[in-house]
Amino acid sequence: MSARTYLLAAGAFAIGTSGYIVSGVLPAVSEELDVSHATAGQLLTAFAIAYAISSPLLAALTGRWERRKLLVVALGVAAFGNLLAALAPNYPLLLVARIVSALGAAVYTPAATLVATVLSPPEHRGRAVALVFGGLTFSLVLGVPAGNLLGGPLGYQGVFALIAAVSVLAAIAVRLWLPRVDAPPAVGLRERFAPAADRRVLMVLGLTVLACLAVFSVFNYIAPLLTVTAGVEGATIGVLLVAYGLGSVLGNWAAGRLADRFDTRKLLVVLFSCFTVVLATLPLTTATPVSAAVALFAWGALTWSANPPIQSWLIELAPANSGLLLSLNASAIYLGVGLSGVVGGLVISWVGLLPLAPIAALLALTALVMLVFALKPAPPQDPNALVVTSPTPGSLAKQWK
Repeated sequence: MSARTYLLAAGAFAIGTSGYIVSGVLPAVSEELDVSHATAGQLLTAFAIAYAISSPLLAALTGRWERRKLLVVALGVAAFGNLLAALAPNYPLLLVARIVSALGAAVYTPAATLVATVLSPPEHRGRAVALVFGGLTFSLVLGVPAGNLLGGPLGYQGVFALIAAVSVLAAIAVRLWLPRVDAPPAVGLRERFAPAADRRVLMVLGLTVLACLAVFSVFNYIAPLLTVTAGVEGATIGVLLVAYGLGSVLGNWAAGRLADRFDTRKLLVVLFSCFTVVLATLPLTTATPVSAAVALFAWGALTWSANPPIQSWLIELAPANSGLLLSLNASAIYLGVGLSGVVGGLVISWVGLLPLAPIAALLALTALVMLVFALKPAPPQDPNALVVTSPTPGSLAKQWK
């Protein structure tokens, strides 16, 4: 794999840490700004909703930007947002800072994913996608726990300042060592958004929302759930979350290679089926610390293994407009994340903590059903309708190199 793809993954690590860090510094934010944990948690919701809304809009507005410049600007905006968070003296300004950071992240992740596929041969496209997302998953393993450890001595301001510095370093590295990558050929707005009306695309985006909603409605409350099921708390929960993070990294890495060897759609059916079973049985499989570590490792692996095949599938559906589709999929991910706190909270308030995972499994099962429907061939196109031609990934790569 090209060293340039690792560079894109390093930027994704900075972006991922910026997005997930709130869970690590939540106690520090709550204490220093004198707000409740629930109020502090809304910083994650604000980030997710801002990301979901802005990603496709910014993809359309920056469609003609040279890709290296776009990545540098995106990292710069994320750095500015984190610096603003470091300087925020109160909760409202911190909320604004999180939204600014989300704008940079909303541009970087889809653009970096697409550039990684363009700079890689077609047979390694799945691995390239997995490597970029590996930066995001690695932020779960290293970035968030580090934020939790540093939140005490440095305060949330110091943690956000550190993320801003990492984002600046990533922007400098991208500018110095990533080659210039031209924007894709110009297309009109009608042609650009035409693939988004494809039934298969809508199904993929819908199952992404449901899958993320299922995952994070449980993950947001995994600490109290483990306390109830396994009788653990404190540092032990941190160790178990590391098991989840390691599973995420391994699952993402393995799925990238599998996506290059097997049909991505069939691979997704297997992954979603296993993921649904693991989620449904989570209250039983986390009965002891050891079994909980195994269950969380498997859960993390299956959860994050879906990203590379989904991204590859969207690129296959519309290579010429893949940038927009990847942005829409990123929006779908964060829409699910943003809704998860509300849905999980409602479930807990209505039926309690233990039924949360089985109910989330029903959402995952719904996503699996949508996936099966998405596999059906698209209906014949009306000959009088607008025809949007899409070049092959190989020809697109030649145009961009």
